[in-house]
Amino acid sequence: MIAMVDCNSFYASCEQVFRPDLKGRPVAVLSNNDGCIIAKNKEAKALTHIPYRDPLFKIKGLLAQNDVTLFSSNYTLYGDMSDRVMNVLREFSPAVEVYSIDESFVDLSGMIHVDLNAYGHQIKNTIVQRTGIPVGVGIAPTKVLAKLANRISKKVAHFDHVYVMDTEERRIEALNWADTKDIWGLGKKHVERLAHIGVFTAYAFTEVPLAWVRKEMTVVGERLWRELNGESCIPFETLPRKKKAIGTAKSFGKKLDNLPQIEEACAYYISEVSEVLRSQKCCCTQLRIYLTTNYHSTNDVQHADKTIVTLSVPTNDTFMLIVEAKKALKRIYKPGFKYKKVGVDLLGLIPEEQVQGNLFMPEATGDKRLIKAFDAINNRYGKSTVSAGLSGTSKSNKEWELIKEERSPRYTTQWDSLLEIGKG
Repeated sequence: MIAMVDCNSFYASCEQVFRPDLKGRPVAVLSNNDGCIIAKNKEAKALTHIPYRDPLFKIKGLLAQNDVTLFSSNYTLYGDMSDRVMNVLREFSPAVEVYSIDESFVDLSGMIHVDLNAYGHQIKNTIVQRTGIPVGVGIAPTKVLAKLANRISKKVAHFDHVYVMDTEERRIEALNWADTKDIWGLGKKHVERLAHIGVFTAYAFTEVPLAWVRKEMTVVGERLWRELNGESCIPFETLPRKKKAIGTAKSFGKKLDNLPQIEEACAYYISEVSEVLRSQKCCCTQLRIYLTTNYHSTNDVQHADKTIVTLSVPTNDTFMLIVEAKKALKRIYKPGFKYKKVGVDLLGLIPEEQVQGNLFMPEATGDKRLIKAFDAINNRYGKSTVSAGLSGTSKSNKEWELIKEERSPRYTTQWDSLLEIGKG
């Protein structure tokens, strides 16, 4: 059996842990630079007239009228709380697959003499007690069925956020309850294709001949069909896959036409992504930089460009990457435009031990001790506590202080110092 554990309204729940006075009140979390709403708790979701993704300035009145508390996104906090939830799950099983920041699959195979419903409630209650984060638990024989069980645990109130699909009767009941659009991994096009042949529920999908599924929906559809019929086809992965590329792109707090300020922002983003690259023990062979104006604006002249730099020697050194990024930005930057966003992608990732030198270039390893010090500080106090900048640009520049993203420190305590949060 496999358990799917999913945190409820994760970003908003993380904020509420430190604001217990907001219990039962609508809470929403904003995107980078507070542009729009990206997450809501259940009370905010109940306010259906308040949309996701609409620019914040358009809905400020609605939010104030409905007493919605807003938080700027705090990804350092969310990552730290996610780690704590996953560590609790590892107490219940040695095999935990972290699927996303707020979801994990937990291997419960071999627990034939365990009351799985009681075990699911124990998982849920322990996570709430240890972290304050509410979760839903779905338990079933396959990953796809476990995702469906998790959905039922949240949607059907009397299951109290735990649903166990441990009999054939419960599997059939769940499949009849779910529409095809509720099936994990079934895309919009396949849902429409099934609707054309009169298939609207998950159970009806399992009754479709496998030959038709294989022909019309390829191997992906066949895998889902088999999983829904109780045959495990999606492997359990306890080790995260290494990324093939790492990137980030964030909008500035205000439009910029000054190259040194754009370079400073770019250097900040490279500090972030190169730290992730080193944690994966990889180096990049290429660097892609792109720059764009606000294409939503009807008043500004538009410009967007990108360039890819192939590095003479693969590296994960922040300062070497900043030097190359500065050269790349000068190629694509044009004076007179008001830029809204700069993006950084590290491409062609390879393991550190596979890096080969360049016969025609002098070895340039950078100051590894400085890089290690950067990583040690950020690991202890939170991502981007320290970051690299471009020489010649003043750190005290007031305009840069206005546009750079604010990042909260990792201010949660370690387990041995953490008081348990009461169930009530």
